[in-house]
Amino acid sequence: MTAVADFDLPHDLEAGQPPESRGLARDGVRLLVADGAGLRHAPSRHAPSRHAPSSHAQYRPAQSHHTRFRHARFRDLGQFLSPGDVLVVNTSATIAAAVDGRRPGGAPVTVHFSTSLDDGSWLVELRPPGRATGPVRDASAGERVALPAGAVLTLQAAAGGRLWRAQVAAEGDVREFLSASGRPISYAYLAGSWPLTAYQTVFARDPGSAEMPSAGRPFSTELVTRLAVGGVVIAPVTLHTGVSSLEAGEPPLREWCRVPGPTAGLVSHARAAGHRIIAVGTTVTRALETRAAPDGTVTAGQGWTDLVLGTGRPARAVDGIVTGWHAPGASHLSLLAAVAGPDLVSDAYAEAIRHRYLWHEFGDSCLLLR
Repeated sequence: MTAVADFDLPHDLEAGQPPESRGLARDGVRLLVADGAGLRHAPSRHAPSRHAPSSHAQYRPAQSHHTRFRHARFRDLGQFLSPGDVLVVNTSATIAAAVDGRRPGGAPVTVHFSTSLDDGSWLVELRPPGRATGPVRDASAGERVALPAGAVLTLQAAAGGRLWRAQVAAEGDVREFLSASGRPISYAYLAGSWPLTAYQTVFARDPGSAEMPSAGRPFSTELVTRLAVGGVVIAPVTLHTGVSSLEAGEPPLREWCRVPGPTAGLVSHARAAGHRIIAVGTTVTRALETRAAPDGTVTAGQGWTDLVLGTGRPARAVDGIVTGWHAPGASHLSLLAAVAGPDLVSDAYAEAIRHRYLWHEFGDSCLLLR
């Protein structure tokens, strides 16, 4: 098996526009279900003798692969979940985090506002204007960038990799400034510009993510209703994402997250009862695992997380993950392997390329079940 991150992504598999622009509903994107246990509602590893077949169980035919796959539409997600499973979602809302500016001397630049820090400063990334594929490399501490509406951004210190800690002088709150002068962060693979509403999920309540927690995008209100009626428990956490344009090998950023008491209780109770915990996205996984004890019990809390999940630190509380498709070399791939194992993830990515699934935030989806 090759490394999870070692694959070639054909350019034509990069989704360049939202599915709505391709004639699909949000929940009409494709869903690859990859289940190392064989696409069946197997007895839980937490309570091996609890589950006997019932009228609720939906068994899947065995496949020829050692890893079994099913190809579906996202609206079919409920077919692969059981009553009592807990689906944990991220309530963070996407902010308009990209702003045009001018460097000293008048050269144009795009500022990506990544993370709001406790002291009022921000982590930011400077990028060339237009659809650049990398950061500005010649910035220096003390540089002042002129922003719209008379605002000024001052670089204070490099913050590792491509990010800078910066102070923003703007009239009123910085988030209000971004709402008035910013736009959603977008990248070179996108064909066109899309409004902020295209970057919000149905769960979005708490503004703070520089980029959309995109695993939740395919959910519709109708699908959420069907899942709830079918006995799937939906529980919230919040994690505000930073910029995801990290280069290959760069670790994930520190991010702020909150696991509410009711969610921690639901997760721990469901695990004890033998039900599965399904995280909607890498953001939810990181939040839950930050608060997970070695036995998988989750406690409530909030604050900054620098947790890096991988084969050396596998998931403790999360049994499966709903996720989009990540670019080669992305740190998200190690997190997926921490949940489902590197073999399952590698096989799923090969299957997705073979069947021409679409990548990135407006692409198709995957449900990985270990």
